[in-house]
Amino acid sequence: MKRITTLLLAAGFAGILATGCNSERTTYSGGEYIMFADTMSTNMVFADGGYFNVPIASTVACDYDRTIGVEIIDQGSSAIEGYHYRLRSNTVTIKAGERTANVEVAGYYDHIQDTDSLGFILKLVMPEQLEWKGLYSDYNTSKVILYKGCPYEEDTFTGWCVVTSLMLYEYPSALDTNYQRLILTEKHPTEPNTIILHDFLYDGYDVTMRLNTDDPAEPLVEMDEDQVLSDEQMVFGQINADNKILGTVSPYYVSYYNTCQRFAAIWLYVYLKDLGTMVGNVGNFYNILEWVSLEEAIRLKKEENMSGARIPEAPEESQDSNE
Repeated sequence: MKRITTLLLAAGFAGILATGCNSERTTYSGGEYIMFADTMSTNMVFADGGYFNVPIASTVACDYDRTIGVEIIDQGSSAIEGYHYRLRSNTVTIKAGERTANVEVAGYYDHIQDTDSLGFILKLVMPEQLEWKGLYSDYNTSKVILYKGCPYEEDTFTGWCVVTSLMLYEYPSALDTNYQRLILTEKHPTEPNTIILHDFLYDGYDVTMRLNTDDPAEPLVEMDEDQVLSDEQMVFGQINADNKILGTVSPYYVSYYNTCQRFAAIWLYVYLKDLGTMVGNVGNFYNILEWVSLEEAIRLKKEENMSGARIPEAPEESQDSNE
């Protein structure tokens, strides 16, 4: 059921439409339209209860304030207003001389589970003359996605980790054809927020990833260039360049980590060089890293025979000499 959370002040907007925009401020030659900047807005909710922005935009700037309404569409929503989130206001105002404004939304951190991905739809309520039909008609609404942003802890990304790799799927090792493997990870001894991935994709080759903590809302994974993933002979069965398969994060796709769910998604750009010169582009490959407990790692080894790192067997408990 649709529920209008605010009503447009019709009389005020009638005055706006009658007055029109100041042509001296306008460089756009078409009509006046207002819309969301994007049809989807993905946002992290933090414990501080702060607001995030869902931006709207106008094709022109006017010499007066423009206030329009915001409607929440309940149908198809998995987030509940007043329980999972709240709006700061049920109207949004584009100030005089400006073309953009923000619908401000805050999430309820304690009501969102670590694995939740919740959504609801916002719709702008305005006269039909301000709705851009045709190509941009979908921009009258925006789907807002909420998920939890847990406090960053470097130790979250250490220990046993399951790697699922499209690189391994397309280019398995001559010694191992499994596209999933169990690896051991640890903090770098000198470089902050840097994790060593032992035997990341192929045995004998460690790489590092850096967890960028500059913006909690953009938890990005970074990697140094020219990290050696394997030798060519083991993977390709022949040597095409300098016998090193090199990799770093892809420049075309976003690599990120999730502290709540203890995983990292890495788009790996794989290539070949010969004497420092690029000679081959192997491709961009998606990889998921999921950290698991020791108990789960042992189960994966025993029940699923997962390849990769060997888990040391726990020493048998010593017998009491008095027994």
